[in-house]
Amino acid sequence: MSQEAIRRALEDVLEEMGVTGVEVRLDQPKDSTHGDLASNLALTLASTLGLPPRTIAEEIATRLKGREVTIEGVEVAGAGFLNFRLSTDEIASLLTDIIEAEEHYGKSDEGHGESIMVEFVSANPTGPLHLGHGRQGSIGDAIASLLEWTGWMV
Repeated sequence: MSQEAIRRALEDVLEEMGVTGVEVRLDQPKDSTHGDLASNLALTLASTLGLPPRTIAEEIATRLKGREVTIEGVEVAGAGFLNFRLSTDEIASLLTDIIEAEEHYGKSDEGHGESIMVEFVSANPTGPLHLGHGRQGSIGDAIASLLEWTGWMV
């Protein structure tokens, strides 16, 4: 998946820069004009490297160019944010994967079949039922379904 490829490329760049053991986070920007993915990595490294975040971001962006990564471009924004725009081919590939996976898209084995208990509301047999019982019941059921979808035995 493209997000993992970008994360690995960033980890490689950091290793070249002598930085190890840093968690690389990629987030979806709130404003789509800022790209498809964004990272505040340079901001978090500023105190460690003793350099301005924007300088770090520019160095990372320069080192990413020419690598086999599924991005169309990297932009340094503001104080040192890295904004990534996925290539059209990568987006088409992701959509193809989604269509081919059909109803199994997104399913994982994150829980490795381990047991987990989800405790949620049950109606009080001695009191009146109200809307909150239904709301909490549906939320609990949704949480249990999501956990099952990701490989947990609920």
